[in-house]
Amino acid sequence: MSHLRYLTAGESHGRALVGILEGMPAGLPIKKDQIDLQLRRRQGGYGRSTRMQIEQDSVEVLAGIRAGVTLGSPIALVIWNRDWANWSKHMDPWAPPPARYHPVTVPRPGHADLPGALKYRHADIRNVLERASARETAMRVALGAIARQLLEYFGIQIASHVVQIHTVRAQSDPSPLSAAELTARADASPVRCLDPHAQREMIACIDRAQAEGNTPVKAHVERSDVCAVPAASVIGEALLALVLADAFLEKYGGDSIAEIAERYPHKI
Repeated sequence: MSHLRYLTAGESHGRALVGILEGMPAGLPIKKDQIDLQLRRRQGGYGRSTRMQIEQDSVEVLAGIRAGVTLGSPIALVIWNRDWANWSKHMDPWAPPPARYHPVTVPRPGHADLPGALKYRHADIRNVLERASARETAMRVALGAIARQLLEYFGIQIASHVVQIHTVRAQSDPSPLSAAELTARADASPVRCLDPHAQREMIACIDRAQAEGNTPVKAHVERSDVCAVPAASVIGEALLALVLADAFLEKYGGDSIAEIAERYPHKI
């Protein structure tokens, strides 16, 4: 019985995000541009923060792939944070922060700030929010992109689109679409919505939220997305790919792609 396991590490403004994917069978062709494509899709969407203008995510493979093919050993990935250059003195692993640094002591409502500070007994809440950040999902998307390539090798595809943002809900599209067609139409929309009328209303809703700037008084203000729903759908695809790939390997698993192909009843 084969299982996929993954682990991520890294802080939002740290040097890099790191990921390890264990359990991927040997012999699977991997395309780096397909991983980077998923990372670009994650960075898109109306209402994202200026962080998306700083980072230009691209994955580097440290282990587990040779000549574009998986080896069967754990796959190690890294995504470098370009914003590290602006935070290196604040996030240095060894040296204390500079004298001008002010610790975060006021939690943000709706985030992991307060429970994380209580759980780990941190006086500086930045130690929590640096990890409990949407930035961490970049590595999950990269790992999911590898799992996705396993599924696609055996003809299994994943697609998503946004049906609602706040109170604006899209009308259902009765026309049948393939996964590729659905993805193309969704990605062509700044909010990944198939309904043009709802798309305009969603964008207006995001603009209103940005104009209101309704952060509560006394809350810590951190650069953040006004709306992360379009990106969340891409992240959801990646996590679904990891779950489905794990279930697929549990059912048909083996040490190599050739061994799995012998057991899989559908034509490749």
